[in-house]
Formats: sequence, structure tokens, C-alpha cells
Amino acid sequence: YTMSTKKSLCAVMLMTVNSGCAAMMPTSRNVTPSYTSSEISIGLDAVIAAPSALAITSVQVTVQQSLQVSEADVFVPIADIVWRGQPEGDRYQQVSAIFQDAAARATGDMTLGRGVIVSLEVTRFHGLTEKARYTVGGNYAVHFLMTVRDAATGEILDGPPPVVADVRGVGGVRTIAEDNAGRTELVLVTERLADVLRGELTSLVLPVEL
Repeated sequence: YTMSTKKSLCAVMLMTVNSGCAAMMPTSRNVTPSYTSSEISIGLDAVIAAPSALAITSVQVTVQQSLQVSEADVFVPIADIVWRGQPEGDRYQQVSAIFQDAAARATGDMTLGRGVIVSLEVTRFHGLTEKARYTVGGNYAVHFLMTVRDAATGEILDGPPPVVADVRGVGGVRTIAEDNAGRTELVLVTERLADVLRGELTSLVLPVEL
């Protein structure tokens, strides 16, 4: 080939390569959006982190007979169950009824969403004795384990995490005033327990159903 012919061939080859590159570069309008794995993960986390809508089909309360009960009128009895808010009787049954009442208040309108069964196991229900209540007051220690199961399959969806529903009780003349106004120990503890239960259940995040 002559020098001029070689230059012409080179020019043609360069034009072909450039035109091929231009054809392989799509315009931005035709580009399919792409996402990194971290962006996808963040998107899924945002969906999964939303509180779950629950339909409470039943609430089961367990108060083990192994829990120690004390009727001693001292400031701080060494026991698991200390309760003076009702006449002396079956403290296990009384505590169970308090939990059932509080749970009914907390979940009464929770009827739409995933059907679940809530199990509550009382681990401590330590109220105030007469000696403590009519002098210095003190803390009502209400502790329990909460397990949430799928109503259809029985699969455990959450739990059992320990839950604390403590509430402060007044003492002395303020106690007498509150009793006279109808705000008794039973009212105080039941309201507090209902509030805590509702807070736990309405903020619960369950695995997404597939």
C-alpha cells in the first residue's frame, strides 16, 4: 500500500471504532435505574421497622405457684408476690385477674391485622405492705415475660422479653386521700399495667409475612 492509502485506512478504522463506542453508550433517558445492595437493605429495613398491625385473638396469663407469697406486714417482705390491694385470699388468682383486666383494656380495640396470641408470665408482683403504704410509700414492682405467637400456626413471633411495669405509690396521708377519691392500689396498678402492655404491643415489630 502507498502511504496515502494507509492513512485513509487508518482514518476509516478510527471512525468505525468511535461510532461503535457511541452506539454502546445509552442515553440517560434509556438507562435502567440501578441500586446498590446497601440501598436495597435500607429500603427493606424501613418497611420491616414499621410497627405491626395486630389482631389479638386471646391473652393467656400464667402465675406460677412456685412464686413465693408473703402476707408479712413489714416494710419490704422477701417474696415474689406482695399484694394488699384486695382482701386476703388467693393472691395468685388475684394477680392473674389483674393482668387479665389490664390486658383486656390494652387490647380491646386491637382487632385488625395479623392474628396473634399473647402470653404473659408473671415473674414478680411486689406491692406495698400496710406499714410501707401508710408511712413512706414506695414502688410497685410488676414484672413479667411476654410472648407473641401466630394465632394460626403457633409460631413464636416475639419474646419472651422481660417487661417492667413498675409504678410509684404515695404514702401516709396522701394514700388515705387517694383511697377516699377512689384511686386505690388496684386502680393504680391496673392502669399502669394496661398502659405498658398497650405500649409494648403497639410498638412491636414482627417479621414480615411472605
